[in-house]
Amino acid sequence: MPEIETARLRLRQFTLADFDDLFRIYSDSQVMQYLSSRTKEQIQASLCKHIQHWQEYNFGMYAVIHRESGKVIGRCGLGFLDNTPEVELGYVFDKSYWNMGLATEASKATLKYGFEEVKLDRIVAIAKPENIASVRVIQKIGMQYEKDANFYNVDVVYYAVSREEWQSDY
Repeated sequence: MPEIETARLRLRQFTLADFDDLFRIYSDSQVMQYLSSRTKEQIQASLCKHIQHWQEYNFGMYAVIHRESGKVIGRCGLGFLDNTPEVELGYVFDKSYWNMGLATEASKATLKYGFEEVKLDRIVAIAKPENIASVRVIQKIGMQYEKDANFYNVDVVYYAVSREEWQSDY
């Protein structure tokens, strides 16, 4: 399965050994401020789901490794948007690595993989409107606002980019 290297990051598939890192990240109340909190069992289940998703679809959530420290600092990747056939970009980062452009860097690499390798026609992203940092990442990577929506029982802003739009930006 593909790994991606960027200037500061390495994106690779999750393994069961990544549980402690994910648990550390998901246990931070600031990181989870705009996401639903998860129990240890839910984190374990989502880790297994990330691994299985790659096996089934040849895309999924990456473990994001900070190249300099070798540490797992978050997740970034593609998955199916709740109850739709649409593919969604998602990311969560350890707060010690916020405001460095790393979510943007990982997201750009993920879009490239989705469009060039998986040959997706369109990728979407959602965020709670009050999650300004996340909305900013979505806008920086070239996604356009389409609508207000409700996914995962939460009101969100919904952005999207097509392969054609993405290719004209790069």
